[in-house]
Amino acid sequence: MSGPAALDATAMAPAFMRAPRTVDETGLPFLFLVELLIKVLAQRGQLKLPELAGHIKLAVGVIDPLIAFMRTEKLCEVTRRGVSGTDADLAYHLTELGRERAQQCLARNAYAGPAPVTLADYRRQVALQSVADLHVTRADVTRVFDDIVVNQHVLDQLGAAMNSGRAIFIHGLAGSGKTYLAERLRGLLHGDIALPYAIMIDGEVVPFYDPVQHRASHENQEPADHAAIDKLRSIDLRWVRGVQRPATLTGGELTLEMLDLRFDPNTRLYQAPPHLKANNGIFIIDDLGRQRCSPLELMNRWIVPMDRGIDYLSLHTGHVFEVPFDVVVVFSSNFLPERLSDGAFLRRLGYKIEVPPQTEAEYERIFRQVCQQADLDFEPDTYHYLLQEKHRREDVPLLACYPRDLIRQLLDLARYESAPPVMTRAALDWAWHNYFAGAGVRRMAAVQQQHQQQSGAGAADRERRDSGAPFNPMKANS
Repeated sequence: MSGPAALDATAMAPAFMRAPRTVDETGLPFLFLVELLIKVLAQRGQLKLPELAGHIKLAVGVIDPLIAFMRTEKLCEVTRRGVSGTDADLAYHLTELGRERAQQCLARNAYAGPAPVTLADYRRQVALQSVADLHVTRADVTRVFDDIVVNQHVLDQLGAAMNSGRAIFIHGLAGSGKTYLAERLRGLLHGDIALPYAIMIDGEVVPFYDPVQHRASHENQEPADHAAIDKLRSIDLRWVRGVQRPATLTGGELTLEMLDLRFDPNTRLYQAPPHLKANNGIFIIDDLGRQRCSPLELMNRWIVPMDRGIDYLSLHTGHVFEVPFDVVVVFSSNFLPERLSDGAFLRRLGYKIEVPPQTEAEYERIFRQVCQQADLDFEPDTYHYLLQEKHRREDVPLLACYPRDLIRQLLDLARYESAPPVMTRAALDWAWHNYFAGAGVRRMAAVQQQHQQQSGAGAADRERRDSGAPFNPMKANS
């Protein structure tokens, strides 16, 4: 970030996040930085010194000795590009020897982006902006969930759980709103954080900053005056500032392999696991129990990280290293907790929160909200018909997803008929049949059949008692 908010934060920046003035202050090996410049020139061609500095996020003064070494070793040459006749016109490109060296470097690791930070500095920064230091209040929860209808007891549980820093297990019927509530927890993650573009681990570079997963809080702005420019020069630009705390969501696609550091032999690049990128935020595992691995295997993967706040990953070279695990893990499932894991894991789940079906008052509020959003008149009589003849008669629980899904079908029908949408009994019947595919009717038929069988068995039993005939269980059950 280069905006005013980012600049103001530098006054409190720790020493390791201030712009390095020498190669030694970067914490990175001299030859590693040389090879990084070689890869950049190989991929981008001829570049001026300021362009090189801007690409790898290091000051020109840090790059100067690296370029001097490359020229001495005949790895790069200088050409003049411009008319001013100053050093600003000098551009650098690789020699034949430099291109051969670049191929060797790229074959090992193809990363050619901003210079990484050290693993030690990354650990220190994670600790400074720990999610465990968050303070969530009732006012915060009210603000974040004010526009939706949620059981107040559930909201109180979620708010307290976020203060614990421990894992949260949210369970309930499919369609009760578990995933939506889990994603809304992002709004409780106040305070911006700083993230590195990449991390260097045992000579290898792991790209870290992900613009898809990591969202900036402010728009980038150019510094407005010389004082702001001077401040900008004091910032270590290898860190991206002003980033919202991450809230990462994974679902049925999650595998155990995805939770490890992966090295792609084709691209020659590492891919950090999603929970590592979620540090200082929350990591949501949705639809637990639907993954290709068993829930027990998946949960066992989390026992040590959740218990100790650290995780262990390994490079493709076999080097094992420790990384911080500063994440609030949120599990969301249609299954009860005891169905998915054993007691050892359940003890590490700080909160087990059930999202129940809506009450009739809550369900009506949701229905009215959905109608308002769809610019559809809410019809009380038609709504009560839905409650009595559909939900109650067919024993369908009042789940938060139904109003939206049913009203959408009314809108689809209206567009098809080129008519304004109207909330009528016939339209709701049509939408209900499409949505539930006659499940309620089949359920009622099954209940009636069971009742008839029980009544028939009772009549046969009474007839046997009256006649004095011996009881035949096979005949009674037929």
